[in-house]
Amino acid sequence: MLSTHHEHSLAGYTHGANIMKIDHMRDQIDEITGIIYSQIFKMRSVIPLHMSLLIPRTSELKPTVVYFPGGGFTSADYEKFIEMRMALAHAGFVVASVEYRVVPHTFPAPVIDAKAAIRYLKKHAVHLGIDPKRIGVIGDSAGGWLAQMVATTAKEKEYEQGDFLNQTTDVQSVVSLYGISSLLNISDGFSEKLQKVHESPASTEALLVNGVAFKEFAGASIYECDDKALKASPIEHIKGKLPPFLIMHGSADSLVSPQQSAQLYNALKAQDSPAHYILVEGAEHGSAHWFQPKIIDCVVQWFNQTLAQTPNQPVYRPTDEHCCL
Repeated sequence: MLSTHHEHSLAGYTHGANIMKIDHMRDQIDEITGIIYSQIFKMRSVIPLHMSLLIPRTSELKPTVVYFPGGGFTSADYEKFIEMRMALAHAGFVVASVEYRVVPHTFPAPVIDAKAAIRYLKKHAVHLGIDPKRIGVIGDSAGGWLAQMVATTAKEKEYEQGDFLNQTTDVQSVVSLYGISSLLNISDGFSEKLQKVHESPASTEALLVNGVAFKEFAGASIYECDDKALKASPIEHIKGKLPPFLIMHGSADSLVSPQQSAQLYNALKAQDSPAHYILVEGAEHGSAHWFQPKIIDCVVQWFNQTLAQTPNQPVYRPTDEHCCL
């Protein structure tokens, strides 16, 4: 706060200077960009996969939130959603923002990449100030699908490929923002016109699972390969108790049906897994609602409750008095 009081004892004081006193309210945030956490070797090339880190400058080991960006399975712009990431960093979390392979690469490439990123963070935990026993994941849209896949396949070794295989990829908390839980009913409840879009071999979920048309392959709808589509759907991997999930979806979403989150919530509760579902009235897919303080504060509160605790404390189970809204 500015003051006109003359503090003659302060070094550098001169007549007319205003005195400002600063309280230490938050820690400095360091950013590390351009980290290559994995390299995918092809016949004639190497694909480097990147992550960026926001690290609070404190001495203790910190909980970490790993962000997977959405992009319809066709892009992974990993340095977006800075509002959410900075809020989490200022709350004391290391925040990793992760690039992953997208179409024309096919499933399970994104899951393999996401798990490689988590193993990388755990391997370098001491150098990055990370507590490897307190890792959370968050994603929006296709990134929400990927966060769900990471959490629901923790015990499935086929997705563990690459470096640092002695590290586990289990996580302790999950946030899915308008995420996809099943590739077979993304347009549930939508118009017939939109249903036709998802029946097309050119839909992004069909390309993710079946690949692009090439040579003698004419492409295939997601509904022509149910077994492959189910394997690529997080809801099919929910077996037994999982870490706590915060699930958020907009009631006005016209790209990913809100039923995707409702069915995920019901499947988790059926397995006695802690889950909290918030339907955001009037929110569209990726609309400005998701960048407002009320949403961001809710997510920060969730990770504070589920990660910023000692390992021996019980898992947070939301009640009415703790409701994020």
